[in-house]
Amino acid sequence: MIDLVPIGEYPLAHAAFLLLVVGSSAFFSYLAILNVRHGRATLEREREWVQSMFDVDDPDQVSAYHRAKTTIGQVQSWFTLAVVLLALYTGVAGGVVTWLQGLDYGPVLTGSAFFVAVLIGTQALSLPGDLYDTFVVEERFGFNNQTPSLFVRDLLIQLLISAVLVGALSAAILATVETLPTLWPVAALAIFAGFSLAMLVVYPRVIAPLFNDFEPVESGELRDGVERVFDRAGFTCDDVYVMDASRRSGHSNAYFVGFGRTKRVVLYDTLVEQMELRQLESVLAHELAHWKRAHIWKQFVASLARIGVALAVLWVLLDATWLYAMFDLPQTPYVGLALGALWVSPLLDLTSPLVNRLSLAHEREADAFATDVMGDGEPLVGALASLTGENLSNPFPHPLYATFHYDHPPIPERIRYIRGLTSEEVDETASIVDGS
Repeated sequence: MIDLVPIGEYPLAHAAFLLLVVGSSAFFSYLAILNVRHGRATLEREREWVQSMFDVDDPDQVSAYHRAKTTIGQVQSWFTLAVVLLALYTGVAGGVVTWLQGLDYGPVLTGSAFFVAVLIGTQALSLPGDLYDTFVVEERFGFNNQTPSLFVRDLLIQLLISAVLVGALSAAILATVETLPTLWPVAALAIFAGFSLAMLVVYPRVIAPLFNDFEPVESGELRDGVERVFDRAGFTCDDVYVMDASRRSGHSNAYFVGFGRTKRVVLYDTLVEQMELRQLESVLAHELAHWKRAHIWKQFVASLARIGVALAVLWVLLDATWLYAMFDLPQTPYVGLALGALWVSPLLDLTSPLVNRLSLAHEREADAFATDVMGDGEPLVGALASLTGENLSNPFPHPLYATFHYDHPPIPERIRYIRGLTSEEVDETASIVDGS
């Protein structure tokens, strides 16, 4: 029998909770719809420019892909939210917590098991959407190279790794709550910092190889190009790899990870196949800029500051009796952290423009660095155009959507900026960015 939560006892708390959680989701859904419409309208208006700049035969494909990805994302988001709210308001969540409490394994072990269970439940809720996204949407647009067996293998390995990491991290934080009731946010922040630094080393060397093969670039034209960029940028790194991304997808990318002797550069094999060598060099120069200009550490500090604020809010909420009483849940730390996260997450999403501003500045600085290293902005412009066209990315996000979701400047804006650095003619691109 389902026992509904008595809303009348805390009407203001429930009203504020629903306004924050449901209201923020509705706001972001509105932005997503606005973004799709804006992108489609601008693509239609700038059809010829898109075809020539991004080598896209049919801009309608970009609109269709963007709309399909947005739709599946919104369906998944609202479905998950509906299940969470139903679990809370029907008393199902309370029943689960009561059952866990009855096992009498202590708050740390019980709480760790709770968060692992939440992880597994979240993965289960997202599975139908992930299957549709991979084998319908990505397949329809020619990106999917993943077999069902590989999908299942990846899913199981990801779930196992995530369960271990979530279990260990939640146990460590819950232990600090138990042992340092007044200072636990400080200890938890230190745990997050240590965990993040450890993952910079562990992920590329232990976790990533479980999913992909990494071939070192030791000789040949590509290695020569890499060395040229390293020399110009004043950078040393022996670990440069090409990853078999095409095993799963036709999307292309590159990334830089690690620090000190553990740093490495990874290029997707799709990127190597799609781009000219000079364009690849410019992408590499851009990625190196994030290390040379200390962007990685600046964003690491910024993320810790954001986590610190979130932990401070959770610290206050953890002692608020109404937080537990509104859903008739026991006042225990893991329940408080879970409920508090439901309040904090929308607030973090709504303040994302503050974080994005830092990233946007870093991306412009990296573009300027790459242009300087290459001695010309056109290789980077060509690389950005190739990435946009090959990935069917929407080059024209709505400004308000971009404010909340984009940590990179929109592609036309980047092209205009890069060409402006080398005093190239930018009237055409500028008019598109300005909407004139």
